[in-house]
Amino acid sequence: MITSTLLAVALSAAAVTQAKSALLEMHGEAQRARIERGVDQAASLWRVSDGDAAAFVAFAKENFTSDPKTLDALFGRFEANLESLDGHMHEIGRDLASQTVIERGPILPVDRLFGAWEPAAHVSEDLFEQKIAFVALLNFPLSTLEERLGKGDGWTRRQWAEARLAQRFESRVPADVAQGVAKAYADAELYIAEYNVWMHHLVDEKGVRLWPKGLKLLSHWNLRDEIKANYADAGPDALARQRTIAKVMDRIVTQTIPAAVVDNPSVDWNPFTNAVAAAPAAEVEDRGRKALKADPAPEPDTRYARLLQCFTAAKAADPYHPTEPTLIRRRFDVDREIPEARVEALFTEILSSPLVPRVAAVIEKRLGRRLEPFDVWYDGFRPRAAYPEAQLDALTKKKYPTADSYKADLPRLFADLGFTPEKARWLADRIVVDPSRGSGHALGAERRGDLPHLRTRVEPGGMDYKGYNIAVHEMGHNVEQLFSLYEVDDWLLRGVPNTAFTEALAFVFQARDLTLLGLPGPDAEAKRLKALNELWQTWEITGPAFVDMKVWHWMYDHPDATPAALREATVAISREVWNRYYAPVLGGKDATLPGIYSHMVGYSLYLPDYVLGHLIANQVEERFATSGKPLGEEFERVARFGSVTPDLWMKNATGEPLSAAPLFRGAERALAAGR
Repeated sequence: MITSTLLAVALSAAAVTQAKSALLEMHGEAQRARIERGVDQAASLWRVSDGDAAAFVAFAKENFTSDPKTLDALFGRFEANLESLDGHMHEIGRDLASQTVIERGPILPVDRLFGAWEPAAHVSEDLFEQKIAFVALLNFPLSTLEERLGKGDGWTRRQWAEARLAQRFESRVPADVAQGVAKAYADAELYIAEYNVWMHHLVDEKGVRLWPKGLKLLSHWNLRDEIKANYADAGPDALARQRTIAKVMDRIVTQTIPAAVVDNPSVDWNPFTNAVAAAPAAEVEDRGRKALKADPAPEPDTRYARLLQCFTAAKAADPYHPTEPTLIRRRFDVDREIPEARVEALFTEILSSPLVPRVAAVIEKRLGRRLEPFDVWYDGFRPRAAYPEAQLDALTKKKYPTADSYKADLPRLFADLGFTPEKARWLADRIVVDPSRGSGHALGAERRGDLPHLRTRVEPGGMDYKGYNIAVHEMGHNVEQLFSLYEVDDWLLRGVPNTAFTEALAFVFQARDLTLLGLPGPDAEAKRLKALNELWQTWEITGPAFVDMKVWHWMYDHPDATPAALREATVAISREVWNRYYAPVLGGKDATLPGIYSHMVGYSLYLPDYVLGHLIANQVEERFATSGKPLGEEFERVARFGSVTPDLWMKNATGEPLSAAPLFRGAERALAAGR
């Protein structure tokens, strides 16, 4: 099998020594450090299929270079060719998956197959088989996380680019394993993208409906946002709606939700009693759809089967990452370049902050009632809380009836965000807007010449406020993606340090969504409330992020678990996190709300990036507010610094390493000002 062949070490210590001796003879003692490092790096991933000891020595002699001009040329070849390779492979994958992620009519079975296929799955192994990867390992330095954290501040941009080049080849994952990972996540993402709840069909014991006909909400994003929207709704049903959604969420996490009610407008469901009944014909929105039987049987742990499928695929890749042998390690040490212990310490600091109960007391006073578990999503501090959701929906639907109308408004949006007219047009011309099947997302480009895509959900009557709010967030991603690709000095340094940073920059845009609609900007009181909201929102998402991390540790501790066992463990972990950090503030012992986030299913260990993103956004916003420069100019400055380590990026952007201190400072000032 290819996997066993790739794991078999091919070279003896004598062969490695022979290669080093040959290169020392050719290039001299001055190159000893580079030779020893390069030979060791290449030898560590050389397999039987790559050739015998003589082939390795011959390869090393032909491809090691000590001449500075030749080394510069070699670096340039790698950078140009990898940009072309990665960029075009990315475009192919985007095209093949488009039918499953963009609203283009029915999905055929073959569309799912194309969407799950990763055309670049063989690229990494091909680069090793063609010996291209070994040329990079022979000539450019691999670095450890400790080295990047400890020495990176003193590296030149070229040194950073070389480090990123070598990192590209620090592991060797077989194509069949890479394809398995891609398929697992494609299946999980599609499952989540179609997980809608038809709200008109949620009924109480008397058959009363709390929502208008036609409204369907995606879990968890739209369900959560509906809870938030009802803080601005003074109607008599607002509290009942929030309590109902909280129960729906619990049913999803515990998998006691009837399978028949998922994305099905032909049945009515009481989530409190779990009773299911056929909906009256006059109440059914989509009569052309095949009606499902009103069966109360629960969803058969599909949520956790999909998660286990992702775990199994990730575990199959573990042996090919000897220095980071779990996905957990790869997410923190490689993807984030922030050790898990540091992240966990930050999370504990946030969840245990003595400021949180003080903010909760403010919320309780504003609501005039005891807080309940769903108040973890309290949204009354935000300026939009002053506007009923229906008013915002009417405004956005009129303004953006289609995805194309949002695209047409991009120049104005960017100008209002503080970009010059020339830069606003430059950005607008380089962002493609697509109608999304799911909640929306931003898909960047991988080569200069290609364009990022903004996917946003547009309902038949136009873009509602939820879709608009997400679109502004994704637009922030797209702008970062443009600056960090087109304006970074080396393509190998494209992007930002990790996902949390692009989330943080997207939050900067999202916080200005009402102003972009032409509604009044924040006054002093609104700014004070925003600081309270930032702490509350960060506190809220930290619990789900902790659950995400703990569930993955549990899976590694129980690699043969069944979906049912994983469900029980996830529910237990969710309740444990709730009882320890949230129940003392919100009540509701054993609530499962921290387990509702759909990211846990289709975007493994992504949730910690939202927490870090909030911290980064607060720190960046604090700097933006005191810089005296237009937001657009500052945004561009920080976004083009590239993918260095997080603390180095933050020092360039704000003058200080990553910290929760700005978040706490802002909340402390806001609480003091409200006395």
